[in-house]
Amino acid sequence: MLSDIEIAQSCTLKPIGEIAEKAGIAPDLLEPYGRYKAKVDYIALQDKPLRGKLVLVTAINPTPAGEGKTTVSIGLADALNLNGHNVCLALREPSLGPVFGVKGGAAGGGYAQVVPMEDINLHFTGDMHAITAANNLIAAMLDNSIQQGNPLHIDPRRVTWKRCMDMNDRQLRSIIGGLGGKANGTPREDGFDITTASEIMATLCLAASIADLKARVARIVVGRTYDDKPVTAGDLGAQGAVTALLKDALRPNLVQTLIGTPAFVHGGPFANIAHGCNTVIATKTALRLADVVVTEAGFGADLGAEKFIDIKCRMADLTPSAVVLVATVRALKSHGGVAKADLGTENLPALERGLDNLRRHLRNISQVWGLRPVVALNRFTSDTDAEIELVRRAAAEAGAKVALCEVWAKGGEGGRELARLVMEEAAQADASRFSFTYPDELGLQDKIRAVATRIYGAKDVSFAPAALKTIAQLEAEGCARMPVCIAKTQYSFSDDPKKLGAPEGFTLTIRSVRVSAGAGFVVALSGDIMTMPGLPKVPAAVNIDVTDDGRITGLF
Repeated sequence: MLSDIEIAQSCTLKPIGEIAEKAGIAPDLLEPYGRYKAKVDYIALQDKPLRGKLVLVTAINPTPAGEGKTTVSIGLADALNLNGHNVCLALREPSLGPVFGVKGGAAGGGYAQVVPMEDINLHFTGDMHAITAANNLIAAMLDNSIQQGNPLHIDPRRVTWKRCMDMNDRQLRSIIGGLGGKANGTPREDGFDITTASEIMATLCLAASIADLKARVARIVVGRTYDDKPVTAGDLGAQGAVTALLKDALRPNLVQTLIGTPAFVHGGPFANIAHGCNTVIATKTALRLADVVVTEAGFGADLGAEKFIDIKCRMADLTPSAVVLVATVRALKSHGGVAKADLGTENLPALERGLDNLRRHLRNISQVWGLRPVVALNRFTSDTDAEIELVRRAAAEAGAKVALCEVWAKGGEGGRELARLVMEEAAQADASRFSFTYPDELGLQDKIRAVATRIYGAKDVSFAPAALKTIAQLEAEGCARMPVCIAKTQYSFSDDPKKLGAPEGFTLTIRSVRVSAGAGFVVALSGDIMTMPGLPKVPAAVNIDVTDDGRITGLF
């Protein structure tokens, strides 16, 4: 059996100009990065109306058994293409941390991939490096301001802005910088985030234009003064230079699937820390060009889809026409308590227990957000007819249809049933039913409580005293109308990764709160979420190599 990279390297890619022509993009709006990828001048396309139907792909809570959400997104787009629809993909860029760590890339798998997958999973068009440099420029200017007489009266003990790098490196989570004497700065505690968890990443992904990006950067809070006033990147005078570094990164990247479906791969915030969606600019560019746009939100629907709706759709005035909920029999049995080694054996009682996870996600999609879901059941050879029928029956009782999905093995051909059902649901979409989890007018505590009780199934929320103090301060400083971004484990509806299925009656604990003023939301941290991951015992990096003729091997 061929590996993902062998499949990708065996296909014949079309020149990026042909993909652009298929998408309706004129040659003079392309800036090629080699033969098979290009930046697109989105500004020249902004006069076109948003005509496409937006299809969101999300999933049940992930398990070690895997769900294949990105693969389904790509396979669905290819299936829609094969069915004669004018379709475009809008996905996130991979982070180098997971690529060299354990999770893998974000280019799909099997016969449902975006290519060139090596480029996309590695340096691509340099967006990640630009975001890293922009973030660290703010950090350098902040510490330089303290060193050069501290005219802004920044309290070094209350600097909140961290440096970043796009790599899993636990050694950098908590450090002390500025050692070695006066010439080397002011000693203080510091640390690094992974680039995809940085506020600059979230800010770029939600920006609508260069002017909007510059204004957002100026609002970023980097620390506080001795008399407890916020200090912003605008106070440092950093917004112009940061925007200059991000000017090209703001333009969406155009690539293709294995069969030549146009795909925008742009932006990459994590969904358990940030909002987990590709850029607003890429999504809207795709909606101006295609009749159907398939996009994805990270992790389960309780994280990615909730943030896609309550943050991205709210800010960008977007309304999905249909939602695909990805699941596998194996993952559902895992939610029902089956050990990974036993997932290949039929177990209907465990599957029935695990289906509670699917049911809650379907309920949230249809009853809370007013959207029409379709279940994409990624089929494994170990799935039995009885197990598949049980999933179909449970989904039907929840008001959703199920499509067996075999896009990993068959590409778009394995997703035609899913494509047909998605278009049937999209044709019946009623935008007037679409609603957010909470209105803008609610206070921050009540917004967090709304997500916890309406989406997660929590009984209540417990706020640490420090979190309550920060919420009061943020509301006094004008942040009350911002949406909330709850950072919690992706493995459970609760803040305990061991509580699988659909736990109820629990209390969600919010340990701290911070503002991402550039992105425009307030982050509430629950559980043991970290913004700088570490590498596993055996990183994926040990299997990656390059042949003498320059061909990359071992990349999935």
